[in-house]
Amino acid sequence: MKFTVFSQCLNIEEAIQALSDAGVEGALYLDANDPKGIGIIALSEDPEYFVQELRQVFSQQPFGSMVHRNEFDMLGRTYSIGYEPNLMDTLFEKPRSKVLDPDFSWAVWYPLQRSKAFYVLPDAKQRQILAEHGSIGKRYGFAGLAADIRLACHGLDKNDNDFIIGLLGPNLFPLSAVVQEMRKTEQTSQFLESLGPFFVGKVSWQSPALR
Repeated sequence: MKFTVFSQCLNIEEAIQALSDAGVEGALYLDANDPKGIGIIALSEDPEYFVQELRQVFSQQPFGSMVHRNEFDMLGRTYSIGYEPNLMDTLFEKPRSKVLDPDFSWAVWYPLQRSKAFYVLPDAKQRQILAEHGSIGKRYGFAGLAADIRLACHGLDKNDNDFIIGLLGPNLFPLSAVVQEMRKTEQTSQFLESLGPFFVGKVSWQSPALR
């Protein structure tokens, strides 16, 4: 998945039409913090898509006349931790279905970088820390308030971030509340080097699933 942000988007419908005509799979968000800003999440199983077809789309109009906000650039891959019962579902179907879910009209996307000290902790301690952190997301998920997408970006991020997080849901408040509640976890309070920048957006367009 690749996340790209533009400012000075003066015609939303023109941008949506260009994405649709190019067969881009993903979503376009209206930037809540920039009245002329948009964010685009694009999906592909082939990384060459991002440097060929998608690059061409963004080089042409209307995107060619917009201002690229490169501080929000994110490129990540879905991943498995080894315990999932259905690998195809974990790597492909669930992340895709969340991005394209019409009920998820709000999104918060951001990168995070773990402290290097986390990686030298014993495996059991790492699992304990991650379980505490993950339990918050599960509670919001079970309640239908928020869904999360976790992408690894090791070696893919210019700022050496480790992961990209997408929080998606029907309303904005629960997404903010998830971040607030996670501040208290051991992972966030003691083992994160950085979070953000945060992109906050409302869905303006979602593509149909290509598979």
